[in-house]
Amino acid sequence: MNDLPLTCPHILIENAKKFPPTKAAIREKDYGIWQSYSWQDYLDQTRDFALGLAALGFKKDDKMAIIGDNRPQLYWGMAGCQCLGGVPVPLYQDAIHKELQYIVDHSECRFVLAEDQEQTDKFMLLKDEVPRLEYIIYDDPRGLQNYKHDWLIAFTDVQEMGRKFGKENPDYFMDSVNQVKPDDMSIIAYTSGTTGNPKGVMITHRMIADCSRGFLEWDNLKETEDVMAYLPMAWIGDHIFSYGQALCSGFTVNCPESTATVVHDQKEIGPTHIFAPPRIWENILTQ
Repeated sequence: MNDLPLTCPHILIENAKKFPPTKAAIREKDYGIWQSYSWQDYLDQTRDFALGLAALGFKKDDKMAIIGDNRPQLYWGMAGCQCLGGVPVPLYQDAIHKELQYIVDHSECRFVLAEDQEQTDKFMLLKDEVPRLEYIIYDDPRGLQNYKHDWLIAFTDVQEMGRKFGKENPDYFMDSVNQVKPDDMSIIAYTSGTTGNPKGVMITHRMIADCSRGFLEWDNLKETEDVMAYLPMAWIGDHIFSYGQALCSGFTVNCPESTATVVHDQKEIGPTHIFAPPRIWENILTQ
């Protein structure tokens, strides 16, 4: 255990070396078709995005808010942020304006990664209220073609910037990764705020790795597992299960087409392990 890497970026790099191209790291159902990505794909996508962030001025200890449903691009964005020594701040998809404003301001986010037009619009409305916020990056371009702002950038465009930046700075990525230490902050997970303003819980890479490996051992989960990523990315449970445990074991994470198709998509995948709170089990039993 002591010889195992203890930061998310280092674990990801080890996975790309360890697992063959035929081993799926993550899948996404899009337009009814499952798309698979290997661990090398995962690393390549992450590296391109990380270097694109660097080209935009993202630096160690910077914060990036992430909001949307479970999507490979959002997990790659999270990893890319961490590879630069940054800290992702995942947000609940149904958060209202006041909640988003408070968390983005409180955590001092300079960047936002949003899934689609719905989430992008929320941040466009509050950008002037949070002066520290510099860039909004979106994944799904549908409905955003006529949005023209220098600070609004597509995920794929950031990756293209990253590929150019990487050619000009070939050592930048690994130099940045090697500066990330186990006791650096890995993520800030905000509480629900039911008794007041949400509290930001600062979690280190070491904590994520140790907790993930402990759960894997307890549940006897292996690299051959297939699991569904459908719980909110802002919940620490999803972060451990769909991100930390996936990295530490190498098992395959499957992202459903939408929240409305989770049960149907689960039937197609046939997950070997399901992690869910009681409400989910109740919904399955009543359908």
